[in-house]
Amino acid sequence: MNKAFKKIDKTRRAVVRSAGAALAFALASTVAAPSLAHAAYPDRPIKFIVPYSPGGLGDSFARLVAQGLSERLGQAVIVENMPGASQAIGAAAAAKAAPDGYTLFMGTQSGLVLNPIAQKKVPFDPVKDFAPVSMLFSSPLFLVVHPSVAAKTVPELIALAKSRPDELTVATIGDGTSTNLGALMFQKRAGVKFMHVPYKGSAPAITDVLAGRVDVFFEGGASALPYVRQGKLRALASTAEERTEKAAPGLPTLKESFPGLSLEVWFGIVAPAGTPKPVIDLLNKEIKAVQTSARIHELAANLGADVVPSTPEELGERIRKELVEYTTIMRAAK
Repeated sequence: MNKAFKKIDKTRRAVVRSAGAALAFALASTVAAPSLAHAAYPDRPIKFIVPYSPGGLGDSFARLVAQGLSERLGQAVIVENMPGASQAIGAAAAAKAAPDGYTLFMGTQSGLVLNPIAQKKVPFDPVKDFAPVSMLFSSPLFLVVHPSVAAKTVPELIALAKSRPDELTVATIGDGTSTNLGALMFQKRAGVKFMHVPYKGSAPAITDVLAGRVDVFFEGGASALPYVRQGKLRALASTAEERTEKAAPGLPTLKESFPGLSLEVWFGIVAPAGTPKPVIDLLNKEIKAVQTSARIHELAANLGADVVPSTPEELGERIRKELVEYTTIMRAAK
């Protein structure tokens, strides 16, 4: 009886040890699985949400970056334009996407900083809902007018606006965007007021400015400068810190009329919060490689923009810092 019990007990302990080993193996396999999955990333196309209509500054850069990433990653990076609601439509879609590295979003100063400040409620949190990946570039805005506007300099535009209060119109790509902020900052410093005409993106806005239906526009170089060079629009100034001689020779900055008045808007890439760090790190590395491309630098120089590599941490810090800084500025501008 005693021997039988010992035999049963020995068998039981062997089974327990075997089950424990199996459990340990299963747990180890579970822990290792994500790493093995990430090692294969990417194994299918990546969606790149751009919160602009096709053809503007952000869209132009996004397509070059997507092409470069496609070549380096060996998978298609497909640009999906989602304009509207001052970039909130695209941002909300990206925030709700699976955090697996297969959805990226062109996060901008307008979409992740200015719009959340300007709007009482947006369907995403710019800090909690996104994982920063990398900065892409920064750019000034260009103050352009239709040739029918009787102003060839900033002082002349101010004098004209004061002589015709609330008559001159200004296009923007929506409330809480960089184009809106540029227009507001200018009006406040110049002591003038334009009639605000918001659009869903650069393309429809520039179309109406070209047609003379809107008088003034603060816009990026991709949309504005080709028409300036063709004589279809007149550039009066840029919001750059220094003159952008290659992009617009001889064009003054607004700082020359109003010391301290400058605005550099930035564009970057973020992913849904929770995207694995190995994926973020890989994307950051490959984006930096794409940013060395001669095509990227040529486009930037021609548009008065600067290519700006960064770490994910630097982009995250920039977003958090500007949310505080621009809250103060925009509340002052009401």
